[in-house]
Order: sequence, then C-alpha cells, then structure tokens
Amino acid sequence: MHYTFRRVLGKAVVAAVTFGLHATPILAQSTAGNGITGTTATLPERLSDSFAAIAKKVEPAVVSIENKGRLTAPISGASAGGDLPDDVMEYFRRQMPRRPSISVGSGFIIDKAGHIMTNAHVINGASKLTVTLESGEEYPATVVGFDDETDLAVLHIDAAKDLPFVKFGNSDMARVGEWVLGIGSPFGLTRSVTAGIISQTRRETTSTSFFQKFIQTDAAINKGNSGGPLVNMDGEVIGIISQIATSTGDFNGVGFAFPSTEAAAVRDQILQNGKVRRGYLGAVLESVKPEYAKIYGLTETMGAIVIDVRSDRAGPTPAAIAGLQAGDVIVEFAGEHVQSAQDLIARVSSKAPGEAINLTYYREAGSGVERKTASLKLTERPPQRSAVSTSLEPTSVVIEPNPISRPFGLTLAEPTASATAKYKLEGLRGAIVTDVDLESYIADVRLSNGNAALVEGDLIQRVNREPVSDIASFIKVVKKLKKGDPVVMNVLYADPSANTPQLKIVQFTVQ
Repeated sequence: MHYTFRRVLGKAVVAAVTFGLHATPILAQSTAGNGITGTTATLPERLSDSFAAIAKKVEPAVVSIENKGRLTAPISGASAGGDLPDDVMEYFRRQMPRRPSISVGSGFIIDKAGHIMTNAHVINGASKLTVTLESGEEYPATVVGFDDETDLAVLHIDAAKDLPFVKFGNSDMARVGEWVLGIGSPFGLTRSVTAGIISQTRRETTSTSFFQKFIQTDAAINKGNSGGPLVNMDGEVIGIISQIATSTGDFNGVGFAFPSTEAAAVRDQILQNGKVRRGYLGAVLESVKPEYAKIYGLTETMGAIVIDVRSDRAGPTPAAIAGLQAGDVIVEFAGEHVQSAQDLIARVSSKAPGEAINLTYYREAGSGVERKTASLKLTERPPQRSAVSTSLEPTSVVIEPNPISRPFGLTLAEPTASATAKYKLEGLRGAIVTDVDLESYIADVRLSNGNAALVEGDLIQRVNREPVSDIASFIKVVKKLKKGDPVVMNVLYADPSANTPQLKIVQFTVQ
C-alpha cells in the first residue's frame, strides 16, 4: 500500500482543528513489588467530563481562515464548445467569469491582541485573508510573517477588543499513549470534536524539512484541519496540525502536529523580526558512519563530512571564507563535539546570524588526516522555498552497449562521451552506475537524508581513498575487499538544481 503525506488544507470548506491532551488514565494500576497485580477501571464519565471541559475551554480561541487567492483562468475554448472557430472561442473566453480560488484552514489565537498562529500553506498565494471567530464575527487578517522551513505563520486581526486565547504548553513532556482531542470543522462540519492518543513523538515524514519533527496522533484529522492546535488536558497547545498520512486523501488514523516548543520559538522570532533568522554555514553535509571512521582512521564515529561548499549571490559563504573543502570532517562547533550532520545543522541554525564561531575539522593528508581549526562568522540561512528533498535520481537514462555486472549488485558502464553527456557528467572519469539490483544489500543503503545511496547515473570516483577512473580501476579496488570490510565511495551525480555535478559520500559494509 502506498501512503502519501498531505497537508490538510480544505478547499472551499471551513477548516478543522485538532488538539492533544495530557491523559487522565482510564485504568488505575496497583502494584506489588516490581509487578502489576491488577487494574481497576475508573468511571468513563470522568474522561467524558474532561473532554467536554477542554472543548469548552479551547473552542473560543479556535478560528477559521479563508484564503481567497488570485483569479483563476476563464474556461478554455475547447470546453466552451469544442471545434469552434477561433473568434467564437475567443468570445466565449471573454464572456466566462473569472473566479478566485478559495480554500479554508484553521488557526488559533495566541494573545488577547489578536495574533493568530496557523500553517504557512494555509495562507500561501492569498490575495485576501478572512478570519472567522467562534462567535461568527469576521475580520480581515494581515500576515505578520511566515517560515517555510517549519510551515508556520503568524497573522493579526484588529477586533478592537480583547480576544480569548490559548497558551503554549511544553511539547517535550508529551508522552506516547496520552489522549488527544480534535476540535474544528472538517468538511465544513463546524465545532466537530475528535479524540485519540499520541502515537509517537519526533516523527519525520517524507515531505518535511530538517526542522520538522512531528507529534503523531490517531485523532481524526481530515481536509480542513491545517493550522489547528493540538492541546493537552490543561488546554495548552502542544502542537499545530500540519499533515496526514493517507492512501485515500482522507483520514487513515495517522496525523502529524508540529511541536509547540519549536513553534513557540518560531512565533517569538516572527513577532520580533517578521521572519525567522537562522545561522548559516553554507556547506552540504553527510554524517560520519563507522565505515568512514575506519577508512579514514578516525578514533570515533562522529562528525559531519563536508560534501560541498555552497556559493551565494551575496558573496562567499562562511564555509568558503573559512577555507573548508569537500571531504573535510567537522568534529567540533563552538567548542562542542559534533555528533552528526543533523546535529551540526541544528547547532548552526540555533545561532544568530553574525555570530562568530570556532570550529575544528579533519582534512585528508596523505594516508591519514590532519586536525585543523577555523574561525568564521555565520550569515543568515537563505529562504528555502521547498521543504521537500529532491530525489538524487537523474532525469535522463543512458543505455550503454554490453553493460558489465560488478560487485555490490551494481551494473556499471565506462565513462564514454555519450554516457557522460547524457548524465550531464561531461569530461569526468569514473565508473557509471547504470543499474542497482533491488535484491542486493546495497539497494538498502541510504544517505542521511533517507535517499537511496546509489542510483542510475551516479559516477563512482573514489573507493576507500583510492581513485576510480573506469571499471577496471573500480574492480582493482573492490577485489581487495572481503566480507565485513568498510567501504566509503566518493560519488558524483547530476543535480537539476545545480550548475555542476554534486558530491555524495556513500558508506556501507561489505556483506
């Protein structure tokens, strides 16, 4: 079964809201020694009363957000009348009314002054935003700011009075198994309430950015829930509903809310700066795995490998100014050990742009590595217009005559002029991957971002620090390997979004 992760913005329906609760246990446990000797059920009425109290407390702060987008194109000539003369089709085109696109999402009021938090995709492309309160009152809304990385936004309405609002709770305290409630208007059914539990925390999905780790819940979430709050039994927000996993487009029992702890930090920056400002290094990173540590003689399996040093329209990036190069392994940042690529990204992003930082890294030197240090000043992370990772698979396919099957379940081809041209790897030497055996263990090897490590169109240039210029040199290196040996490959691939081939580090153990 294929599942799709979707945002839950409703089209032309009032949006729903879900929220979670710190659970009052249904079962009271009695223990003796180290074991549970029995359980006694509490009265269901107590849980029902809790649900009702939370719904009553939170509903006044939950709002619907209508997004009226730009005018849609008028009806086409073909749909107006089929094979009509051009002048008649043009007449129909001019006569057809142009209608704005309308979609509706949810949000919640975060202070008495009328600031509202929601998803960024709820307000995307809006020419006009209208907020409707529980009372039915409608107000035009202005955008204070938004953050693409976390898909969050802050709006403001001027109601000329104090408004009811909800407070943020501590999502770090959320536990798997705790109850959650949903209040909102799925499919236009206003003031609907759903209940469930927290299924998991810090959950990643296939359509998230690095900065999105969700609370997963089985509370019913459907189209129109985007931007609604997830609240605990104290009526505090512990998450903001953002996505569902679905095979049908509707509720399948798996929903995701962005944690309140991170949301509060985004809220504060938007209210202060109108946007979120994160530190930026300007390097593409990969985590050090045991295989890499063994091949390069590192004493610990930790650190972030520099895969590429980015360029910037505004000038050299901090990584470039500091002299970092592809292949360097950053092991310390601001005096603290770097555990992985993800750890370094989090540390860099948590710093303010302009902050001066010292870092320590290893650089390949002969048969070993050399320890180096650098000082740099972070810049501001540029806007990320797409939070979804792009596939590493090339856009073109090359068919080489008589491809040769080689170890690791790879089918390889020589870097001929036609092959390198079709894969946009002109002038480069190495062994080209033309196929990966899906039944081989290497098909299961993944990069830190979850993408397949090797795909058709990849160009293998180094294996365990030894150069690869063609299939023969590849075979010469891998013939030395035996089961249990670590393997580190330097691989180039054509990225449609970049002007030059990009590097990735593939790490695995021979099986």
